[in-house]
Amino acid sequence: MRTQAVLFDIDGTLIESGGASDRAWHRAFSELHGIDVRISKVTGKGVPDPAVGRQAFEAVIGREPSDEEMAKLMARRLKYLPDEVASSQGYKVLPGVEETLDRMIDDGYLLGVTTGNVEAAAHIKLARANLNRYFSFGGYGSDSPDRTELTKRALERGGVVFGSGLDRSRCFSVGDTPRDIEAGHGAGIRVTGVATGKYTAEQLREAGADAAVESLREKLPLLGAA
Repeated sequence: MRTQAVLFDIDGTLIESGGASDRAWHRAFSELHGIDVRISKVTGKGVPDPAVGRQAFEAVIGREPSDEEMAKLMARRLKYLPDEVASSQGYKVLPGVEETLDRMIDDGYLLGVTTGNVEAAAHIKLARANLNRYFSFGGYGSDSPDRTELTKRALERGGVVFGSGLDRSRCFSVGDTPRDIEAGHGAGIRVTGVATGKYTAEQLREAGADAAVESLREKLPLLGAA
């Protein structure tokens, strides 16, 4: 059957920000709390932004943040993220991304994102490479701290764009971590793993991916006929 929609993770799947996100978090913590925090040492890959902020706060300050403290932290991190993304020497679009997205748009597939980034951060990261133009819907860390739930939200939004709701058996997601696989399966869709992050294709298959590719230079194996 023809695929209706494909959801893409962002970091490690479409782009690498070259540490821009971590640097923005670092500046926010430094300015608000006078603390030097290294995000990669206190949280993992694929964790939604609100959970990243809370985990980092608890790790370096030793208690849970108040709602007001979290709001200030998230706002300050977003204040610095555009500059960090724009100036990041390590920012790059990953292999095959633009060619794959161009081809899928030409073939009429509906494309969305499913990401732990809050919505504003997702668009900031994609904007440097002009990738926002490919995606008409999405699920974000600002929808839920749970990757499965935000993926479900993406599918609901995709159904609105599609017009009659999406058949989840005709949708799949693409991601580079086991969290992406767990989230997609939890939302009732299949998942293609892409080995452009820290995990190999074999590790992603072992984590339960329905298919896996080395990069988006390869044809997506779960893609139904155009």
